[in-house]
Amino acid sequence: MPYEEKLLNELQRQANRIRQEVIRMTHAAGSGHPAGSLSEADILSALYFHFMQIDPKNPAWPDRDRFILSKGHACPGLYAALALRGYFPMEKLATLRRIDSILQGHPDMTKTPGVEMSAGPLGNGMSAGAGMALGARITGRDFRVFVLIGDGDAQEGCTWEASMFAGFQQLANLVCIYDYNRSQVDGPTCEILDLEPVADKWRAFNWEVREIDGHDIEQILDALAWAAQQRERPALIIAHTIKGKGVSFMTENPAAWHGKAPNKELAERALKELSQEALA
Repeated sequence: MPYEEKLLNELQRQANRIRQEVIRMTHAAGSGHPAGSLSEADILSALYFHFMQIDPKNPAWPDRDRFILSKGHACPGLYAALALRGYFPMEKLATLRRIDSILQGHPDMTKTPGVEMSAGPLGNGMSAGAGMALGARITGRDFRVFVLIGDGDAQEGCTWEASMFAGFQQLANLVCIYDYNRSQVDGPTCEILDLEPVADKWRAFNWEVREIDGHDIEQILDALAWAAQQRERPALIIAHTIKGKGVSFMTENPAAWHGKAPNKELAERALKELSQEALA
């Protein structure tokens, strides 16, 4: 489907803003998970600034679409998207991980406007998402549930149990987006617990599957529109991404930046690279 250049440029701009805020937040906190937050930025931009039916002024709107960040450690990206979308003031981003902050090291639905599920232990997002999707069917609500998982999530048994359940129940209002950057805290997934063949496994659980470049806004929008057309099965979008996307020294050694914040010098370097990318 062709999209207006204006829309694509705006979504790319918002993705870049998310990335810049991730760097600022984690540097200010002196801790956090920047690399995985950078890989999800384009996906978050497409969801929050175009695709999802949401109302930041009314976060509890019953018919809103739901988004669950199952890879909860990558919450700086989600917090940036929520703030930019208007769920809470931008100034709050500078309070990441402070004891009295609404922005904790993992998403907390009791503290942060717009967060649908508290996350921490990997693998729980799919279970919650399947439950929400089934709840919509039971109550007659017309909303979609989007669950963003990562490589660690995909290695968890509860993810596969929930996926099997969702496929069996034909939860066509459930969309799983796999931020497939092939890296986790201990190194490349292929050396720790290989996930391939990913697509075949999910198809065997009765899911529709589509693979995309997770940094191509047009491909992301096409995949989301495709997922919305499903009527008999849940949809998996395998988004091939780069951990640390947009920051050269993070992409060179993504595992090292899984859970480490940049110091002042490196934060300035990262922001300079992202600013140059925004002007390109």
